[in-house]
Amino acid sequence: MKFRTATRADLPEIVRLLADDHLGGMRERYADPLPAEYGIAFDGLHRIGAEVILALDESDRIIGCLQLLVLPGLGSLGKQRAQIEAVRIESSLRGKGLGSQLIAHAIERARQRGCGLVQLTSDNSRQGAHRLYERLGFKASHVGMKLYL
Repeated sequence: MKFRTATRADLPEIVRLLADDHLGGMRERYADPLPAEYGIAFDGLHRIGAEVILALDESDRIIGCLQLLVLPGLGSLGKQRAQIEAVRIESSLRGKGLGSQLIAHAIERARQRGCGLVQLTSDNSRQGAHRLYERLGFKASHVGMKLYL
């Protein structure tokens, strides 16, 4: 598996991956053309220095993705932290260790960007993902909450 940073031209494949599970199927709209909101969001991520990292197979086909945001913080002596979100591996390829490789790559990118902490959130229903994150050393040390507006 290879990795690269996504470009705007990759959006259709990224949205396809985001929609490729039970939760994503309810909240994403994979259509041709894509809703404009995806392009606006991608441009916003780019403006704040976030990366959308793609996992590619040997044929350079996109088979996974995640968002990596570097966040400044005052706590812990001003430690920068990386936030990982929207982790997806193509459904037909899950369970083969590809998610572990993608997360490991994101952790290394976070180190390169000066982060001292990597954090992520995951929906309560994604028990398989939780097991993966725990195997990679993540600890369920905080309670996350959301307020949809």
